[in-house]
Amino acid sequence: MSAPILRVENVAKRFVTATGTVEALAETSIEVREGEFVAVIGPSGCGKSTLFNIIGGLDSADGGRVLVEGKPIAGSHRDIGMVFQEESTFPWRTVVENVAFPLEVAGMGRRAREEKAMRFVRLVGLDGFERRYPAELSGGMRQRTALARTLCAEPRILLMDEPFAALDEQTRMLLGEKLIEICQALKQTTLLITHNLSEAVQLSDRVLVMSFRPGRIKRTVAIDLPRPRTSDVIASERFASYLGTIWEDLKAEAAKGLAALETARRAPAGR
Repeated sequence: MSAPILRVENVAKRFVTATGTVEALAETSIEVREGEFVAVIGPSGCGKSTLFNIIGGLDSADGGRVLVEGKPIAGSHRDIGMVFQEESTFPWRTVVENVAFPLEVAGMGRRAREEKAMRFVRLVGLDGFERRYPAELSGGMRQRTALARTLCAEPRILLMDEPFAALDEQTRMLLGEKLIEICQALKQTTLLITHNLSEAVQLSDRVLVMSFRPGRIKRTVAIDLPRPRTSDVIASERFASYLGTIWEDLKAEAAKGLAALETARRAPAGR
């Protein structure tokens, strides 16, 4: 097998709060190979977003390191692009202007960057809407615009932190199918954070299940299902079996998260 394009080695993170030090991530290690789609799932507060922020260079680790093609990196990296849950399109720019933004920052000429941006507008299925502004688009279309903008910079590794969380279930599934189509066309290496078990199984080659805080990889589940993952595949017993397996690993960790939340809520009253 080829060497991993992304390697996370023993990354750990602590936060100092008013009530003490919180260990967000225990020593966590991940390997991802080129073209692989990996989902990361875990209870709220397990450090998923912290892990992604460290990989993407938005935060620093207290221990361990991140390597791209065997070379340690620090801070943001040109080979890593990120898409977030929050609305991130620029309301004063049209779709094609939003998508072309990283090319403009890089100094590419207007005609060249618009031509390249249009390739990615078409790739995400927004041709015909390229001159529309975000206010004229649905939530799903705005997320496709944000995805196209990130992909336009041609990152080798795509990090997606709950990109469809604010969307209804039908739109999530349709965009999931579109995302897989895009990633396969580009041979795009992708890591996805999600709370949605069905989404994780629908999209991924592997699902990494994280423990409650301090977060660590509790289990890796390889998803051996045919692609495309049609409605027949999603309705199959094998698909349901994967959901059951992941939930068995996840539910104990989710219970720990709920217990910790309840303890935190009661703490002020007990003082």
